[in-house]
Amino acid sequence: MLLMYLKYQKKMKYINNIFTVEKSRLTKVIEKFETPIFCYSEKKINENISNFKRSFKSFSPIICFSTKSNCNLEILKLIKRSGLGADVVSKGELMIALKAGINSKKIVFSGVGKTRSELIYAIDKNILLINCESKSEILEIESIAKSKNKKVNIGIRLNPNTDAKTIKQISTGKKENKFGVSEKTFIEVSKYIKNSKFLNLKCLSVHIGSQILDHKPYQKMLNVIDKLIKKINFNFEYIDLGGGMGIDYNKDNKKFNYKKYNQIIKKFLKKHKSKIVFEPGRSIIGDTAILISKIIYIKENSKKDFIIMDAAMNDFMRPALYGAKHKIIPLKKTNKMTKKSYDFVGPICETTDKFLTTNKFQKLNEKDYIIICDVGAYGSSLSSNYNIRPKPAEILIKGSKISVIKKRQKLKEII
Repeated sequence: MLLMYLKYQKKMKYINNIFTVEKSRLTKVIEKFETPIFCYSEKKINENISNFKRSFKSFSPIICFSTKSNCNLEILKLIKRSGLGADVVSKGELMIALKAGINSKKIVFSGVGKTRSELIYAIDKNILLINCESKSEILEIESIAKSKNKKVNIGIRLNPNTDAKTIKQISTGKKENKFGVSEKTFIEVSKYIKNSKFLNLKCLSVHIGSQILDHKPYQKMLNVIDKLIKKINFNFEYIDLGGGMGIDYNKDNKKFNYKKYNQIIKKFLKKHKSKIVFEPGRSIIGDTAILISKIIYIKENSKKDFIIMDAAMNDFMRPALYGAKHKIIPLKKTNKMTKKSYDFVGPICETTDKFLTTNKFQKLNEKDYIIICDVGAYGSSLSSNYNIRPKPAEILIKGSKISVIKKRQKLKEII
């Protein structure tokens, strides 16, 4: 397990049996900071952005980072410095994207339930696109635009009824999902928008899900879009393909094929002269961070031992929410292996407060430290104060420099 992880993650590795992020040994981190703590690699973030850009350089898409995947202000500033825009789903996310310095003309606003006040704010900020997900939302935007006597650029999100073959809780492109509109409704509202004095139809938007590792669902999605564009005979300035490209959480070298996806899009663009918009989140930030946790107790059982950690489901929600699996490794590596199974669990009073069960792990002791891998996406952004627990600190490592990018909450701030 350790060798597979190290082969995959070059910016984070063991040096003299101590896990190291870039040039910073984590033993120094735990001397300075209370656990649990999120720890990011700046070089890995920049590397992922460069790789994503390189994968699609033939048509230079607008890349709008999915703010919901990680909304740390300092991370967003780093994203902005790389020239990326933002995909937001709330007024709060729009505000923090703007505070990070992201150009408003590189921001798209998605989501099924935008309130009137959120829409007013987005319209006032002159963002690139509001991607609408219902006829009612389009009428609400038109009402606001009329009151301000201005024309607003919008997109319509299509539900292509495409199965992304991913975890059902993060599938968004099937007809039973709440996202987007059907082809019939799309055609109906597009006709309405064309006759409106206050709406400007700029974009066809689509997003079929998250943690997708196969390019074939995207092929099906583009086929649906191609047929729809031919039906309505309309040239969209933008085609927003969403995000959803997955990462190799299992470390089994099952990776998304960017080369094939690039070829599919290039073929599509030969027929449709539009600017492509992407909304990547996980593929940019997912494998750039770890969560360091301390073992509080080891509760022995006849068949397995419960490794009770100071990290819990409120700190990192994905395993409890989706049944997601994340590799766990020791901070200090030894050659002693356990003969028992380990259940890595948190201290919260919920059975779902569990991270992993494994039959192969090195022998652990109370007060040891362990690392949960690949927590950059939907880690800190999904954290909560359940059980009145303070949210963890977040640090960014660049070489041997450690910067605090979010302080650990204090109980008095919550209560």
